[in-house]
Amino acid sequence: MKNLLLFLSIFVNSSIFSQEPNSTIDLPAEVQNLEEILVSSIRVDKNAPIAFSNVTKDDLAKNNLGQDLPILLNSLTSVVTTSDAGAGVGYTGIRIRGVNAQSTNITINGIPYNDAESLGTFWVDLPDFASSVENLQVQRGVGTSTNGSSAFGASINILTDLISEKSYFETSNSVGSYNTIKNTFKFSTGMLNDYFEFSGRLSKIDSDGYIDRANSDLKSYFLQGTYKKNTTMIKALSFGGHEITYQAWNGIDGATLESDRTYNPSGMYIDQSGNVQFYNNEVDNYKQDHYQLHWSEILNSSFTSNFSFNLTNGLGYYEQYKENDNQDYITRKWLDNQFIVANYSLNYQSEKTSINFGSSYSEYDGDHFGKVIWAQNSSNTEVGDRFYDGNGIKKDFSNYLKTTYQINSNISLYGDIQIRNVKYDTSGSTSDILDFSLNKSYSFFNPKAGLNYAFNSDNNLYFSFARANREPTRSDFENNADIQPEKLNDLELGWNFSKNNFLISTNFYYMQYENQLVLTGSIDDVGNPVRQNSGESHRMGLEIESSFTISNKFSLSANSSFSQNKNKNFVTSLNGELINLGRTNISFSPNLISSINLLYSANKNLDLSLLVKHVGDQYMSNTDSDFSKLDAYSTLDFNLNYNFKNPLFFNEIVLTAVVNNVLGIKYVSNGYYYTYDDTWSNPNSITTIEGAGYYPQATTNYLIGLKFKL
Repeated sequence: MKNLLLFLSIFVNSSIFSQEPNSTIDLPAEVQNLEEILVSSIRVDKNAPIAFSNVTKDDLAKNNLGQDLPILLNSLTSVVTTSDAGAGVGYTGIRIRGVNAQSTNITINGIPYNDAESLGTFWVDLPDFASSVENLQVQRGVGTSTNGSSAFGASINILTDLISEKSYFETSNSVGSYNTIKNTFKFSTGMLNDYFEFSGRLSKIDSDGYIDRANSDLKSYFLQGTYKKNTTMIKALSFGGHEITYQAWNGIDGATLESDRTYNPSGMYIDQSGNVQFYNNEVDNYKQDHYQLHWSEILNSSFTSNFSFNLTNGLGYYEQYKENDNQDYITRKWLDNQFIVANYSLNYQSEKTSINFGSSYSEYDGDHFGKVIWAQNSSNTEVGDRFYDGNGIKKDFSNYLKTTYQINSNISLYGDIQIRNVKYDTSGSTSDILDFSLNKSYSFFNPKAGLNYAFNSDNNLYFSFARANREPTRSDFENNADIQPEKLNDLELGWNFSKNNFLISTNFYYMQYENQLVLTGSIDDVGNPVRQNSGESHRMGLEIESSFTISNKFSLSANSSFSQNKNKNFVTSLNGELINLGRTNISFSPNLISSINLLYSANKNLDLSLLVKHVGDQYMSNTDSDFSKLDAYSTLDFNLNYNFKNPLFFNEIVLTAVVNNVLGIKYVSNGYYYTYDDTWSNPNSITTIEGAGYYPQATTNYLIGLKFKL
């Protein structure tokens, strides 16, 4: 299968979404200008010298049966996804070009979604959010300037539901493996008095997970009120979620992977009789609410503007059973945070020139504290004690100016400048009860420039250069007080060709880093990845996308990413000495990622598709240790969509079925690696001991759902 995949991927591409590379977003004409103002300043079109993919609501709906948004993007170019619980419900992750999630910039309606302190994106906090996404754009590389922290591997810009001109009510219900159940209800009033529209969604997802006890209890909502008149649109949104997931980030060792791959050690303790037990409330319990206000205005035929305000409140904890020196106690590690954002953009468009100015200010205030809620055999620990207490405040102010100028019918130039200032202050202690006081300030200058040359309407070539800088996270500072911000110079060279039923797009990239914050492979006590500066490093690769319409019933699409991801002079501690290992592979960066999708449209109502996904070998460390190696894997997924024609009592009934990993491959897409020094076996020497943990992914599993729309 691997050789066939490699061969076909060179000639064909894309993804299960059947998106043409660098295609424009198709929105209803009557709302396009006003709705798109929300995201127009941070998105790009086909004339931009940037590699990107567009994904529509219909694309997402083909697989949207309860799995998180990263899983729905699995077939896109250079993408690798993973799931702690093994089946795409609960904690999930996405890596693009091998870059960790903290280096991917996420925005929702132009508002930064990355957590300000960790820079991570916790999709579990917004379960079933894909049901409220109108479209999204994935930009690979640095991409265009955006709001929030800079992108180091990719950015994902999401636009939520558009205004519905007509009223509707729909319910989507699905069931599947591991007792997975999703219930979604959506509605819209349609346009009231030609000016107002109200819409909303309620969702509930439950799943036991593939991994033992890795259950998820997920609730979410999305409410939207819109006023639209002539050249003015005002949107007020409230959305959020409440997740309770049993912890599954501890993984399992290699021996357990072979003998009992669904085993979950989280919550394990020894009772007074010496028997192994599992604490039944070893959970992550977190609630997050977002409030957004957007005012978009078409000022005249050339100028548009948008002002946005956001307030995000989050509150929750990790609950854990602890055993230490014959003392038993249960703790809750709390996070109580608030995130405020204000954005402004002004856009100018003429026949030859496009200019975008944007400004963004955000302020984050997060309290971190731990409480003891139960204790046994502990003379120095009292119930209700706060065993640590800390606070982090982060302020981020950025401005960008970008322009595209069409010199003639063949050549267009692109320029982009961003200035970003970050101030981060902390006080109190860490969860390890260590003093944690910081006062950090950063000023970043991020220029970008590019050229697009169109040979004709079917054939174009582009080149771009971009620089990005990015600050460390709270966890980075906790692990190393001297950690440095990372810098990236990104070169992209691409060629696109489309003719009749055939389309191909190629993109070569060279990403040169200074002090790249690479994953060490280790995780902390709540599953967060540990990072370190790696000095000089680079990522270099070739991305090929293509699609081919074979007949009026069959179409084929695929993508492949061939890359080399190297640290230049990686230094590590080995057997008590610092060793320079020279050129090593960057962790979690496979040299090959490919997918092929075959679509069969039997008729206007029935679509069947097969997706083959291949991810090459990768290392969980930066030392090229065989102990840290994750083997390559290939999976086969099946998808069915049937639209019942003229159903009784309903405007639409859609049956969707997904069978993931049809062949039942036992694979691992993620894990962790660690070392420690053994000084007691031989007092006269130090021996470095290696260890690894694995997150097994589900074997054959299915989801099936029905959507009814009135």
